[in-house]
Amino acid sequence: MSAPAPSPLAIVDAEPLPRQEEVLSDAALAFVAELHRRFTPRRDELLARRAERRAEIARTSTLDFLPETAAIRADDSWRVAPAPAALNDRRVEITGPTDRKMTINALNSGAKVWLADFEDASAPTWENVVLGQLNLTDAYTRNIDFTDPASGKSYALRPAEELATVVMRPRGWHLDERHLVDADGKQVPGALVDFGLYFFHNAQRLLDLGKGPYFYLPKTESHLEARLWNEIFVFAQDHVGIPQGTIRATVLIETITAAYEMEEILYELRDHASGLNAGRWDYLFSIVKNFRDGGERFVLPDRNAVTMTAPFMRAYTELLVRTCHKRGAHAIGGMAAFIPSRRDAEVNKVAFEKVRADKDREANDGFDGSWVAHPDLVPIAMESFDKVLGDRPNQKDRLREDVDVKAEDLIAIDSLEARPTYGGLVNAVQVGIRYIEAWLRGLGAVAIFNLMEDAATAEISRSQIWQWINAGVEFENGEKATPELARKVAAEELANIREEIGEEAFTAGHWQQAHDLLLKVSLDEDYADFLTLPAYEQLKG
Repeated sequence: MSAPAPSPLAIVDAEPLPRQEEVLSDAALAFVAELHRRFTPRRDELLARRAERRAEIARTSTLDFLPETAAIRADDSWRVAPAPAALNDRRVEITGPTDRKMTINALNSGAKVWLADFEDASAPTWENVVLGQLNLTDAYTRNIDFTDPASGKSYALRPAEELATVVMRPRGWHLDERHLVDADGKQVPGALVDFGLYFFHNAQRLLDLGKGPYFYLPKTESHLEARLWNEIFVFAQDHVGIPQGTIRATVLIETITAAYEMEEILYELRDHASGLNAGRWDYLFSIVKNFRDGGERFVLPDRNAVTMTAPFMRAYTELLVRTCHKRGAHAIGGMAAFIPSRRDAEVNKVAFEKVRADKDREANDGFDGSWVAHPDLVPIAMESFDKVLGDRPNQKDRLREDVDVKAEDLIAIDSLEARPTYGGLVNAVQVGIRYIEAWLRGLGAVAIFNLMEDAATAEISRSQIWQWINAGVEFENGEKATPELARKVAAEELANIREEIGEEAFTAGHWQQAHDLLLKVSLDEDYADFLTLPAYEQLKG
């Protein structure tokens, strides 16, 4: 058999990484190049369609279920493909980036599933992109260990039967990979890089292990984007010679437009669909982004005041459970982001009670599983779902036929009694600066104020600052949200951080850069679709 031809893709502006040839082989890059050639033009069309739809929302300040797909919703006969054994029980899923330590800890966590994240919990440095792939392959071949240079503590995998099933999350459609370009200098979409490298190297290996190539699809905005993924899956399976339907995908319903197309998204992916997931921060960010011209009725209060029990959020989650179970898919709940304190037992007690209440609610509402951000939360979430599920792997037989969500229920933001507060503005600035600074250093999952935050946190933080200023919100202390007030709060926070960590650490970090970027995306008249787009231009590596 002749060797594969060199890939038409070029690696640019990237320092060589250890063992990178194992990931960036000619054959693997040729596969990614073919994905790029076939599917990037359609990706580009769908991104343009997003802009057109946003303009329509700006004009109408409303959304509705699609009339052109009513027949799909009305047809009770279709179901998604049955779940493979490795994905039938998903009662607790842990999320996190794919660095070496996290890979071992997540697989060992006792969770049923690990969301191995190349998206919001990972800053897309070339090192994170390439070595994250290597860590996953090393885990599947049991060629992975880690010794913490600071503590000397060593980490190794437990026996295979105790390990979580991996569901990998590639980047969203909007992000390109600047280090990989075609002959015309066009960057390859990050989603195709992440998916392509992972699938090429691991699809058959995972089948040999009794599992398969499973994916979480982020930032989906329409069923047409789900259709594109399905076309990619069909091509990829044929290309490597594995059966159609081997790939399984869980779609994050984290945009307000996708919430109106849940059934259609499952339909487009029905041979490859595994379920839908309901989250919070990206979903709220999407509401702000899409309805930012809608006036007072769409102004959100402080992010922590918008819980999953808010009427419009409850409509969203109950519709998701109803939709999934009607079509035979798993419904996966949101994130418990608390990070246990090793010093304050009382903080832990209060937080654990909140986590338990949240997971009890999800299990009782019909969800088949939920997310946690830390291994210490796995037993708490497990207990909540064990009480409801018992020995059953899921509760997809609970159809929730009592749920009847109208189009207007999903955007009834003005049903909230809470209002934006000055403290909420301060928190948005604090968290925004601290997260962006860490992201610019290559960290995507960051512990801030006892919560594990990712890029969605920064998105909702900057979006709320933008929205409150543009809506002329007046806080409870009589101050009005203005650019001047935001700059004042940001300057105070920067000074507080300098005092807190010391001059040496402050100078060594990216604090001023993070401060400036947060203010830019919070105060610019032209609202950036994603914070990570201008941030990526400043990301080193």
